[in-house]
Amino acid sequence: MSSIHRAETFPANTPAASQIFTTVLSQGPLTRLEVARRAGLSPAAVTKAVRPLIEAGYLVEDVEEAARPTLGRPANPVRVDGGRALFIGVKVTGDEIIGVLTDLCCRIRVARHAPLPDREPRGVLASVAELAGELLAEAGDLGVPVLGLGIAVSGDVDRGAGVVRYSPFLQWRDVPLAELAAATTGLPVTVDNDVRALTVAEQWFGAGVGLSDFAVVTVGAGIGCGLVVHGRVVAGAHGVAGEIGHVTVDPAGPPCHCGNRGCVEAIAGDAAIVRRIRETTGVEVADTVEAVELAHRGNTGAREAYARAGEAIGRGIATVANLLGPERVIISGEGLAAHDLFAEQIRDAFAAAAFGSAAQCDVQTRPLPFEEWARGAAATAIQSFIRADDQR
Repeated sequence: MSSIHRAETFPANTPAASQIFTTVLSQGPLTRLEVARRAGLSPAAVTKAVRPLIEAGYLVEDVEEAARPTLGRPANPVRVDGGRALFIGVKVTGDEIIGVLTDLCCRIRVARHAPLPDREPRGVLASVAELAGELLAEAGDLGVPVLGLGIAVSGDVDRGAGVVRYSPFLQWRDVPLAELAAATTGLPVTVDNDVRALTVAEQWFGAGVGLSDFAVVTVGAGIGCGLVVHGRVVAGAHGVAGEIGHVTVDPAGPPCHCGNRGCVEAIAGDAAIVRRIRETTGVEVADTVEAVELAHRGNTGAREAYARAGEAIGRGIATVANLLGPERVIISGEGLAAHDLFAEQIRDAFAAAAFGSAAQCDVQTRPLPFEEWARGAAATAIQSFIRADDQR
């Protein structure tokens, strides 16, 4: 595989320097004083950290004559040079892979979709390598190094070990994906849960910028949740955290693949909704597209299935709000195609189940295509590159 990537170490060798760069990356351009205030560090520490980052080309100082004080150091803003490096992000679904080539600011330069004919690890690796090769060729045309590859997979993923412990949609157990993909592509590889990867992108580049505590809830084939607590994406002691899809909201509800009954996912996941519509209406809807169409035509059973799903999602979100008190909950995922069918039920169930001031949580809907999930994978690769000493 032809490649222009090279081994490169990010010139920020302390947690404080990484924090300073991350602050500028997600909130810049900022003056040094603004960086110090937002990062909670001294101006001297910021000045010391910024100098080598400018020398290495990762930060650029914008000269603004109008901003120059009469005495002392010019208060020029610094910003990240997004074109300094490129990263690849890959989202693996049950039937396709989506790849993006992003710059250092996680702006998508190129996006590619490819079918996934084989879910076995060997077949998936071959598909990922082929797609990465296409994106590396695009990077070659741009003349910018590719410094990392991020892969996002649903399920229980141990990012620190680079291992997919269990992915129900791929039927994988204990696959050392980071090691295998690195050997196949020649790139440094970060593997993370897909919802957690999306949460990293929202924290640094999306609706979570500047927030200390928020959650991302995804609805679709599964019900996922990414958590940011005190400014850090929570992975949990064993790589599993925020699994609101497996919070029981109806003990007498339908069985879930996890072995329990009445989980949010067993009521509100795509397959659960389709199954409920078939059972209550007798209509053999093939998939969610047909299910949504049937509900939009006014079929009572179909509309009831979506209303029931909205109630379960709302109660699940209220559980997150009651436990963690986030400033914001961002609802996303492919299931938002049916948002108009259950938005009211989500809102009402959340309001009824949220305790006290937890009900003040800002609940937002943010439809995101799968390219954005791949962008999340690229964000984890960027994060690994600039925080080599702090992967969790």
